[in-house]
Amino acid sequence: MAISVQNLLKERRYPFIVSLLLLLLFVAFFVLTTNTSQPPPLYHLPQSSTHPSISQNIPSMAPPLREIDGKISNSSVDPDSDDSDSGGDLVIDWKACPGPLAVDYIPCLDNWKAIKSLKSRRHMEHRERHCPKPNPRCLIPLPHGYKVPVPWPKSRDMIWFDNVPHLKLVEYKKEQNWVKTSGEYLLFPGGGTQFKEGVTHYIQYIEKNLPKIGWGKRTRVILDVGCGVASFGGYLLDKDVITMSFAPKDEHEAQIQFALERGIPATLSVIGTQRLTFPDNAFDLIHCARCRVHWDADGGKPLLELNRILRPGGVFIWSATPVYRDDERDKKVWESMVALTESICWKVVAKSFDSSGIGLVIYEKPVSSSCYESRKVNNPPVCDEDARAKTSWYTPLDGCISRIPTTTTWPTAWPQRLNTKPDGYGLQGFHEDTRKWSETVTNVYLENLGVNWSSVRNVMDMNAGYGGFAAALTDLPLWVFNVVPVNMPDTLPVIFERGLIGIYHDWCESLNTYPRSYDLLHASFLFGNLTQRCEMLDSAVEMDRILRPGGVVIVEDSKQMFLASELIFSKFKKVFVYLYETAVEFYL
Repeated sequence: MAISVQNLLKERRYPFIVSLLLLLLFVAFFVLTTNTSQPPPLYHLPQSSTHPSISQNIPSMAPPLREIDGKISNSSVDPDSDDSDSGGDLVIDWKACPGPLAVDYIPCLDNWKAIKSLKSRRHMEHRERHCPKPNPRCLIPLPHGYKVPVPWPKSRDMIWFDNVPHLKLVEYKKEQNWVKTSGEYLLFPGGGTQFKEGVTHYIQYIEKNLPKIGWGKRTRVILDVGCGVASFGGYLLDKDVITMSFAPKDEHEAQIQFALERGIPATLSVIGTQRLTFPDNAFDLIHCARCRVHWDADGGKPLLELNRILRPGGVFIWSATPVYRDDERDKKVWESMVALTESICWKVVAKSFDSSGIGLVIYEKPVSSSCYESRKVNNPPVCDEDARAKTSWYTPLDGCISRIPTTTTWPTAWPQRLNTKPDGYGLQGFHEDTRKWSETVTNVYLENLGVNWSSVRNVMDMNAGYGGFAAALTDLPLWVFNVVPVNMPDTLPVIFERGLIGIYHDWCESLNTYPRSYDLLHASFLFGNLTQRCEMLDSAVEMDRILRPGGVVIVEDSKQMFLASELIFSKFKKVFVYLYETAVEFYL
């Protein structure tokens, strides 16, 4: 029988009525005070324990916490280890990051408090960097069931599901062959939204339309915008092309994490309100296949950003529905794109449709600024180079066309490009640096450090200089992500001229990548300069976050710096080598 308030009053069940009212009030209070639009917190750090506790005069160190078989436990400590050279009697009480999402935590992209307070999300501000202050100092736990990654080249096509246990893309893109499940594995068949006949066919189709592209010869360094799971870049590796694949951390769950687990170069980024962290005139080719970027937004600033980082004479390949569909919406987008590309002097060098009905258009950037001066309308204007920002770190997007250098030539064909001194940079010691790193890597790193290089795929050089370390490793089946710190000399243009890839970064902050992204981290004379601006402990926590379990850290620095950093890195097993009167410390 239905219960009504009238019946309850007639039967004088007043205690029940009062209890019911209290329950309703409690539910209403809970609903009103709970923000259901905000994702659950990745971790909670009380104010009193934001930083690990540091105690004086205790000659031992609490080892880091890790999740093993679903439980957090301490790793063992060697009771016979000699800490006499540790540089200080300190102990760091490491804590594991709590919370159900902590295993994939990216501090500068998962700062929900900062994201919630944004005044606008119109230009993807919520996908940009918002780093917490102070830096979190907890350690990232492992996913349950984590395994040693599948080795390359097998990993290009399959990875362990437990290492990246996300199924959203499997369902969302099941008709497009992005990713599938098979038992304990995730499989990557080489499909994509625009790759209806497979990515290999698509790559061949591009070169057929513009033979001068010359994969792996003339075209070596490319950018894939909105890359999905990075199959385009993964398959181009067979042609000696290195692709910087990027996409934002958005509803395409874990796409960049899939790419890195596969052993394919990738990073998290977005074309929003700020410049991408690349130098001017860097990429030989830029590719976008249904990358969902509104190129004409905000006066065309997104496309002006591509123009900034595209090498003079380089090409932009756009494969999207406005190229080959004629509905009203696509027509408007195409007309807008035509007007915008003409205004920045891009020339259409190819436009076609393949047998699957997919079409693409290829634009070429001019090799001089003369076209800009001859335009009937000076819109967008040419940048004033004296007033224009020279950095690409937290720098707003330009609303103008970056001027093309007066002396610009296409690099030497790969692989000669790697060791050819780039023109126009006034480089001092380029060949000496190349020789030094070749000898160091061959005689020390490969032969005498005990590293199992066959298990190393994803490598990061945290202070890359001219890219000599990466250049010395090009014959191995691995790739190197070169990082040029923002407070160091700007050598990133040289790295791209050599046919290598990299970004700008400030190591006082967290990197835009997932935990467990790299097998090996290399840091040459990084920390001396860094410790003048922030604490080394923050960098150590970040290194631990992005390093895979069992990964390797190689640090080259002064003896003084090693004494200062001994405690922080003492959770790693270590071996010492002395080279050119400089300590090279190997952490495993």
